[in-house]
Amino acid sequence: MQKLLPRLLSNPPKHSFSYFFSHSFSKTTYDPPFSPISKPPKPKPKPPDLTPNRNPTPIKSSLPFDFRHSYSETDPTLEPIGFREPKRFSPFGPGRLDREWTGTSAPVRDQLDSCLVEEESIRVLGDPLTEEEIEELVEKHRHSDCARQTNLGKNGVTHNMLDDIHNHWKRAEAVRIKCLGVPTLDMDNVCFQLEEKSGGKIIYRHINILILYWGRNYDPQNRPVIPLMLWKPYPPIYPKLVKNIADGLTFEETKEMRNRGLHSPALMKLMRNGVYVNVVARVREAFETEEAIRLDCIHVGKSDCKRIDVKLRDLAPCVPILFKDEQIILWRGKRDQERNSDISDANEKSSGQSLLDRLLVDSVAWKSHCC
Repeated sequence: MQKLLPRLLSNPPKHSFSYFFSHSFSKTTYDPPFSPISKPPKPKPKPPDLTPNRNPTPIKSSLPFDFRHSYSETDPTLEPIGFREPKRFSPFGPGRLDREWTGTSAPVRDQLDSCLVEEESIRVLGDPLTEEEIEELVEKHRHSDCARQTNLGKNGVTHNMLDDIHNHWKRAEAVRIKCLGVPTLDMDNVCFQLEEKSGGKIIYRHINILILYWGRNYDPQNRPVIPLMLWKPYPPIYPKLVKNIADGLTFEETKEMRNRGLHSPALMKLMRNGVYVNVVARVREAFETEEAIRLDCIHVGKSDCKRIDVKLRDLAPCVPILFKDEQIILWRGKRDQERNSDISDANEKSSGQSLLDRLLVDSVAWKSHCC
């Protein structure tokens, strides 16, 4: 046995190890987990652009009105007392518009003839829709799952919203508009601004839901050029809304009226992004019996409270005398003096008209007598 072992080790089989290594590491064998990964080629560096930086061509728009961030929530007649950013920072971008930014608007350069503008808008609207056509469009767009819908928030009818409306009009002849927040206090103004700025026609209005029709002769291929605002401009600084002493009252009377309003029950409790369609009517009705009322706006927000103050001051009308802890105190003003002044003005007008009538009769009688 011992003699056989050395003989076996001394004469191993010829193909024992060579066959194993030659067949184990074959070059043609494809083994994905252990296959080498080729590195992606490095991108070649782009040659530097040697052409000078050219200024973009300013966009020219034929729209006959001044461009503003919000058309329904700003008063063009009210001049600001300051600005929070320089006027040279146009929200349309540097050199992208052929109009100059004044801090609040971009006025139109060439004044167009108002008669021609009105004739063009009438031509685009065409003949009024029949009742059957209106019912068909309303039934198609009045539901909440309508695909052609745009939302109107606290900024009201904004400039970029006009572009959204025309984009919807590319694929549908009407667009559904859902209004929420402060603009719903004055829905008449919202409808007027939408019709004037877009050139369409409101064919349906229910609480805060509007349907805007494009017109019979509207051509989406020839839509007006609307340059977009790249960012929201900072609002300018306006005079103080609530004065220390209300107009028509002394300091003690103003203080007493504020305390009376704070301790009175809240007329309404407003929510954020709510529908305020009936607020103005409720305030006017309350002023028939109360001198000062309180609105609870604790969930509305400070900025929206100020907007509500401004709206109610012009629509009710009334005098805001306090804004504290998101509570709005409104005073109805001195109604007796206003009524007396209105009566006196009416009497003066009637007396002046009667005097003119007498002079006219006398002159006619004199001419007939001379003839």
